[in-house]
Amino acid sequence: MSTHTPAAPPTTAPTTPPARTSQLDVAGDLLALLRDTTTEPRPDPQLEALTLAVAADLPVLLWGEPGIGKTAALTQLAASLDLPLTTVIASVHEPSDFSGLPVIGDDPAEQGVPMAPPDWAVRLVRAGRGLLFLDELSTAPPAVQAALLRLVLERRIGSLQLPSDVRIVAAANPRASAADGWELSPPLANRFVHLQWTHDHEVVVRGLAGTWPRATLPRLDPERLAESVDFARRAVCGLLSARAGLVHRLPSNEARQGGPWPSPRSWEMTLRLTAFATAAGSSRDVLSLLVRGTVGDGPGLELLASLDRMDLPDPEVLLADPAGAPLPERGDLRQAVLDGVVRAVRTRPERERWDAAWALLVRAMETGAPDLVVVPATTLASLRQEDWDVPASIDKLAGAVSLSRRADRAAARAAGVSGASGASGVSGVARAGR
Repeated sequence: MSTHTPAAPPTTAPTTPPARTSQLDVAGDLLALLRDTTTEPRPDPQLEALTLAVAADLPVLLWGEPGIGKTAALTQLAASLDLPLTTVIASVHEPSDFSGLPVIGDDPAEQGVPMAPPDWAVRLVRAGRGLLFLDELSTAPPAVQAALLRLVLERRIGSLQLPSDVRIVAAANPRASAADGWELSPPLANRFVHLQWTHDHEVVVRGLAGTWPRATLPRLDPERLAESVDFARRAVCGLLSARAGLVHRLPSNEARQGGPWPSPRSWEMTLRLTAFATAAGSSRDVLSLLVRGTVGDGPGLELLASLDRMDLPDPEVLLADPAGAPLPERGDLRQAVLDGVVRAVRTRPERERWDAAWALLVRAMETGAPDLVVVPATTLASLRQEDWDVPASIDKLAGAVSLSRRADRAAARAAGVSGASGASGVSGVARAGR
C-alpha cells in the first residue's frame, strides 16, 4: 500500500519592509527643525509700543516695507499672549464681508433683514478672545475701507459684536511699495495707532540664529493707576488748553491724511496711552512712538515737551530755597526753569525775590553750563528798581555774561553783521551798584 505524502506549502520570498519615512517626511522633519526657535527678553521699543497699545485695547496699524517681519511679529505676539490668531487679508474681501451679508428670513416685514457675519467673526465670538490681524490694509479699495470703519471702532460685524478680549492689529505697506496700493481714508486712519515698523540688524541676525525677542504685555503698577490717569489728563488737557488749534487739525495733504493726525478721538487715544505708559514705567522712546503715532509728529513732540515741563520744579519753590532746591541736569530743562523763575519775579517784583533769583542764577552757573544764565540774568537785571542794592554775587555772573556777549559780537563780525554795542545788562547793573 502506498502512502501519500502531502506537498509542502509553497514558500514565499520574504518581503522587504516599506521604508519608514518618505523623502517628504524627511523634508518635514527638516522644516520642523528650522521652525524650532525660542524667544528671549530683549529691549525693543517698537515691540514694547505694540504690546502697550494692545494692552490699552486700541487698534494698531504697523507701517513698513514688504518682507521686514510685520506678519511674523504678529504671529509671535499672538503666541506669546496665548491668543488665537485670525488673519484676514482686507484687499481680497468685499465690503459686505465686513458689514455683513443680508439674510432674508420668513417674514422680512416683521423680522427685518439681519446682516450675517462671516465665519471668521463667528469663530472669534465662540473663542471669546483672540487677535484679529487685518493684513494688506493699504491695498484695500475705498469701499472696503469704508466697511472697516465700524469693525475697527465699534468691533461690530453685521449684527455681531466681537468680545471685549479681541484685539485688532493691522499691517500695511506704504503706497509706493504696495501692490496696487491706495491711500488710507482719513476716517479709517484716525482710528488707528500708527507704528512705523523697521527691522533691527541685530534682532534679525539673532532671530535667524534661532532666538527672537519675546513679546510680553507690560507690567502695570496697581498702586500707580490713579496717579497715571491724573498725570495723563493734566498733560493732554494742559497742552490743548494752551494750544487750542491742536484739538483738530486735518492735514491738507492726502498722504498725510492717511497717517496719524490730531482730533478729539486721537487725543483720547493719546491720553489712554500716556496713562498706560506711565503706569508701566515705559521709557520716553516708547511713549514717543505711541503719541507721535496717534496725533502726528508735531503735536506729539509738543506733548512730550509739555510732559518734560510738568516735572520741572515750581519757580516759587526755587525762590523760597535758592541754595537747596533741585535744578534739572538737562540743559534745555534748566534753561526753562531759570526763565520761569525770572517770569515769576517779573509778575511779583519784590526785593527779596529779586535777590533770591540772583542767588539761584549763580548756583546754576557754578553747577552747569554758564551760557544758560545769560538771557535770564540780562532780563533779571532789567527788573531792578532804584532803591534795590546790587547783590555781591552778581560779580560772579558778570564775567560769564560779558564773555558770552563778546562771543556773540565776534560771531556777528565773522558773518559780516555789525556787532551789538553797549555793555551787558548784568555788567551795567554791577557798575551801577558800585
